[in-house]
Amino acid sequence: MIRLAHAVLVIADISGYTDFIVNRAVSLVHAEQIVSDLLDAIAQCSRQPLVLNKFEGDAALFYAESGEDRPAAAADVAAQLGAMFDAFTRMRGRIAAARRGCGCDGCQNVHALRLKAFVHCGEIAIKTLRGFTELAGEDVIVLHRLLKNDVDGREYVLVTAAACALWPPASAGQTHRANCEGVGEVEVRVLSPAQLPRAPAA
Repeated sequence: MIRLAHAVLVIADISGYTDFIVNRAVSLVHAEQIVSDLLDAIAQCSRQPLVLNKFEGDAALFYAESGEDRPAAAADVAAQLGAMFDAFTRMRGRIAAARRGCGCDGCQNVHALRLKAFVHCGEIAIKTLRGFTELAGEDVIVLHRLLKNDVDGREYVLVTAAACALWPPASAGQTHRANCEGVGEVEVRVLSPAQLPRAPAA
């Protein structure tokens, strides 16, 4: 079954993972458990309308069908994203404390991991194949292309102009033009995680 929907799309990506693994005396089991725990902490912050679609290595893909009130959906997603950054920071601290006694580089360098997020919106195709939900369409491609960019820093939120139109506070961020392979230049705003709203406690 395939259907079309307008959605807010989010990728939460752990920054520093490659350096975390490559050229270090890292226990792969420990490293993957650390990343899994961090991703799980992020995923636990999502609630309707924001849905976890899947994990993609050291990243998680979410989407929220925006329905008739698209600005409200975008604002809700932004607040949930703020909670994800907070959960990531708390979990990273707990992991670092719990693994203080392990001598592998992975456990000793948990503090070096950071979180980046990418937000875009547009029309997507939602496909169900053998019980799995897949997202397709140009806007899904654009979101993934944004992962490779020249923005300085290892912890930030990158919001496209299309998403800013639904959530105007994002326009307070720094203007940037990201060159997306096969797509061309995409206008974005770069925010710090501190500029995100926080959802009220449940």
